[in-house]
Amino acid sequence: MGNLLDGKKILVMGVANKRSIAWGCASQLEKQGATVIYTYQNERMKKSVKRLVDDENLLIECDVATDESMDKAFTEIKERFGKLDGIVHAIAYANKEELDGDVQNTSREGYAVAQNISSYSLLAVARYGKEILNDPASIVTLTYFGSERAIPNYNVMGVAKAALEANVRYLARDMGQYGVRVNAISAGAVKTLAVTGVKDHSSLLSESESRTVDGNSVTTTEIGGACAFLMSDLATGVVGDTIYVDKGVHLI
Repeated sequence: MGNLLDGKKILVMGVANKRSIAWGCASQLEKQGATVIYTYQNERMKKSVKRLVDDENLLIECDVATDESMDKAFTEIKERFGKLDGIVHAIAYANKEELDGDVQNTSREGYAVAQNISSYSLLAVARYGKEILNDPASIVTLTYFGSERAIPNYNVMGVAKAALEANVRYLARDMGQYGVRVNAISAGAVKTLAVTGVKDHSSLLSESESRTVDGNSVTTTEIGGACAFLMSDLATGVVGDTIYVDKGVHLI
């Protein structure tokens, strides 16, 4: 019996280091037989990704903040790898000063940055990706429970994640005609580089762990397993959904 993703080529966007949820996803995709292609934002981030990926030919520079960079990246991906079977969008960013205090103090610029990188970028990825994705194919993005509940200090990122989840629904409706299904994974709190940008993140992590059904935090491997399923042909009927992988934290 073969692996779930034998013969599939999948793009993973957003790996920062070995603690990244994106890396947990990429590792599970590879374990299930997929060839994984990685994007990095700039030369500094390339160094981090290179520590994890042996084959530098699998790395593509892509800064989702600019259409010029995205156009160049997706053109290069098509030329080098041909059609893909999936894209994992694991990209989010907010200025650190916006993840503290009262949300009404969010600056206009900070609000725009969070929405652009964390939410709008998914629309751009789908637009460029449409030209290089097979039929069928899958796009998966990562969200968090702060999109639904007012998590202390999550602030503008929670607002951006709510917009991201709305994007998933609208994209799922529109991308279906191209054979591309779009879904989100609402991952439990994990100690990643992104989480450490949230003020008092240690309390957030411990509170989340205390609310899991078994008292243990979800792992990036478990989140990656759900991602592998959504990328597989077993999930062709799952469309426009948000799948919780948080060990039940959202239940309480």
